[in-house]
Amino acid sequence: MVTLISDSPRIVVGVDSHKESHQVAVLDRTGALMGNQGFAVTSAGYRELEAWLATLGTIDRVGMECTGSFAAGLTRYFRERDVEVYEVTTTHRATRARRGKDDTIDAEMAARKVLSGEARALAKDTTGDIESIRLLKLSRESAVKARTVALLQIRDVLITAPSELREHVESAGGTRHRVNRAGALRPDLERLGERLQAAKFTLRQLSRRVMMLDEEIAGVNTQLNHLVARCAPHLLESCGIGTQHAAQLLITAGQNLDRLHSDSAFARLCGVAPVPVSSGKTNRMRLHRGGDRQANRTLHLIAIARLRIDPRTQIYMERRRTDGLSKSDVVRCLKRFIAREVYKALKLDLLQN
Repeated sequence: MVTLISDSPRIVVGVDSHKESHQVAVLDRTGALMGNQGFAVTSAGYRELEAWLATLGTIDRVGMECTGSFAAGLTRYFRERDVEVYEVTTTHRATRARRGKDDTIDAEMAARKVLSGEARALAKDTTGDIESIRLLKLSRESAVKARTVALLQIRDVLITAPSELREHVESAGGTRHRVNRAGALRPDLERLGERLQAAKFTLRQLSRRVMMLDEEIAGVNTQLNHLVARCAPHLLESCGIGTQHAAQLLITAGQNLDRLHSDSAFARLCGVAPVPVSSGKTNRMRLHRGGDRQANRTLHLIAIARLRIDPRTQIYMERRRTDGLSKSDVVRCLKRFIAREVYKALKLDLLQN
């Protein structure tokens, strides 16, 4: 393996990532372009890139687009070699209008953003338990969506099914009982050309699919409960935060929480930090519309749960309503407070382990 640490000049690297190839640009500390070359997204390609960079100098910093997707493998490769990797956004529209757009330009612009200090967000560490939680949560969400689709299809089939079949299934009661009864239907496979038998067959197939997905979701939940409890015991102690909420907040924060310098940065990442929109004599704030929308949704659900079960939150709501704030405004304030509390809990869980 070629070492990335030597007495050679310091260089800044920019990467425009794609599924099958990465375009890499190299700048010296003064901003002069030293090279621009493409490499395959393979282990051999990573080694070729490492050897090429070693001929140009010692890596100071690396800026990459899509560090959580196309460049995830290269990000891990650099991090294993103690190289700082920064997340870089896509090229600005003004740059595209002025210089055009291709892979070499994008790679060079990524390097310049890091060199100028514009790109300051360290890439997430995807080598720990939180990456496993992300993958398990992805599997669970897919199963939940498929289960919802199957349940809606059962409902739709019952709407148009023969009345005797519809009444038989719906008389079972709640959703679970209807699924069980539909799963116990026995269609005559020799008479599937008849509407009644085809409806029975379809309902049985959909119900069995729901039961299978229920087992899959329960299995994933068991593993998620174990992983999240191990990663974030302090976070789970907070009011209104369950396993699924904690899992999403861990995914948003990332394994290397130290890349977020304060609770304000975490709130900004979650889209709950106020943004100044003042001009002249006007002095006001508005809600941040960016950030991780899944984390924003999670904080909203936690706030709503606390309004139901937490006396302190209920008292706060009443007090702020008397100050003239609407319910929506108070919920936005609560989300910012919860983000601060979550950040403190994550610091205990991730930085002190």
